[in-house]
Amino acid sequence: MKRKIIVLVLCIAFFKGYTQEYCPIIPLPEKVEKNKENFALNRNTVIVFEDEQIKRIGDYLQSELLRSAQITLSVSNKKAANEIVLLYNKTVPNVIGAYKLTITKNKVTISGRDNEGLFNGVISFLQLVSSTKKVNNTVSIPGWQITDQPQYNWRGLMLDESRHFFGKKKVKQTLDWMAFYKLNRFHWHLTDQHGWRVEIKQYPKLATVGGIGNYSNENAPASYYTQEDIKEIVSYAAERFIQIIPEIDMPGHASAANRAYPEFSGGGSKQFPEFTFNPGKESTYQYLTNILRETDVLFPWQMIHIGGDEVHYGNEKWNTDGDIKRLMEKEKLSDLKAVENYFFKRMADSLLVIGNKVLAWDEVAESNLPKNETIVFWWRHNKPEQLQKSLDKGFSVVLSPRSPMYFDYKQDSLQVHGPDWKKFSLNSTENVYHFNPEKIPVVFPKNNLVLGIQANVWTERIVTEQRLDYMMYPRIAALAEAAWTKNSNRNYQQFMLRLKDQFPLYKKSGLYYFDLTKPDLTGEPKE
Repeated sequence: MKRKIIVLVLCIAFFKGYTQEYCPIIPLPEKVEKNKENFALNRNTVIVFEDEQIKRIGDYLQSELLRSAQITLSVSNKKAANEIVLLYNKTVPNVIGAYKLTITKNKVTISGRDNEGLFNGVISFLQLVSSTKKVNNTVSIPGWQITDQPQYNWRGLMLDESRHFFGKKKVKQTLDWMAFYKLNRFHWHLTDQHGWRVEIKQYPKLATVGGIGNYSNENAPASYYTQEDIKEIVSYAAERFIQIIPEIDMPGHASAANRAYPEFSGGGSKQFPEFTFNPGKESTYQYLTNILRETDVLFPWQMIHIGGDEVHYGNEKWNTDGDIKRLMEKEKLSDLKAVENYFFKRMADSLLVIGNKVLAWDEVAESNLPKNETIVFWWRHNKPEQLQKSLDKGFSVVLSPRSPMYFDYKQDSLQVHGPDWKKFSLNSTENVYHFNPEKIPVVFPKNNLVLGIQANVWTERIVTEQRLDYMMYPRIAALAEAAWTKNSNRNYQQFMLRLKDQFPLYKKSGLYYFDLTKPDLTGEPKE
């Protein structure tokens, strides 16, 4: 009965919303003003760039309008009677990614201080186009004056492809939707217990042997991305102003790598065999450094995530390993946690030498890492002390707490598959939307070290693309608004009006999404 009342309230809200004018953009811009003019977008419209460096953004807009609206525009550096002008503008707020968008009768002006801001303005324009029907080969776009800037510079989504592999086409589709919602960090979990998914030329068996199997089937044929695949996806992401952060997990979650090169294994436990790399062997550090160097060549953003989480699950053999005992004696390490921290400091130094920042999960809060070169991802929402330790040490942080930012968790009480976290609240679209760091019981420093927020899509129980879609959409839209729009400007009921406009776009793209307005009719994929 309670569910029916909620759905009825939502439907009433939708009906009322459609009697009013509202800006359909997600995430909601900071300042929006409507005017009474309309811009006629058709084949006579010209995309005009005022600086050669902007042309590639104009080319992107041209291709997206052809793809989404089947309208062919030309791109030029000359003025036109009906034009979309892209230009740099110093009056735009001095924030990375900020932009202005003005729509009048014969002209659309998209401006920014930087190319990322211009791109974000283009995305807002494309969303306005997508929300308007084409009549007689023309899209009549209502006039708007928008000034916008992001709340956070890190607006991230993590996809785990070690547990289940989805492939290049699905990753590109994910990047498209990230760009559409102005998400700009793609954290790519490429290695773990169940599969190694990136080709390393110096150690080919990592992919060909370590790539065999997945969470559901340990004998599944090897699946991995070649270096040519990686280059293609990196280029695709860069065109959309998305930075890719690869994760090479260590010292735990190393089972797939250890199948390929067992000589570097530190053993494991009964439940997690061959779970760790061996911190007692000097050769292990050279091996992993070589891998990180090759990874650095593939990803140009000089950020590599090296895990550091849940090592205690499978470091039992460290207690009896002779090499580790000698290391502890030599370095005066008192316990296995000290060994773990020693290992992590060594590998962090390897990253720093090649000009990379050190990214890791919140278990490394105790480590002695350089504060200006370390980014800690706080994931254990029930351990705010780990976040406090990170802040007190001066580490930059990304907030990605299990509740509500794990998209493998149930999003609705009707779901029956997936992790059963009864002690946590549902990771519903509404809970994702309302995420507010101010409610975390920690003391944030005045020089705020929070880079932003990120949702994580772990795939132990996500086997098919259909279930991946179901778990990501529409929560990805709520994530985008939580990351971009200040809490004081957010309104969930108004967001739901705009979200409903997205459902036809999901359907058109072939996504199997969860429809919040008809939860009883949305069948949950089992896997």
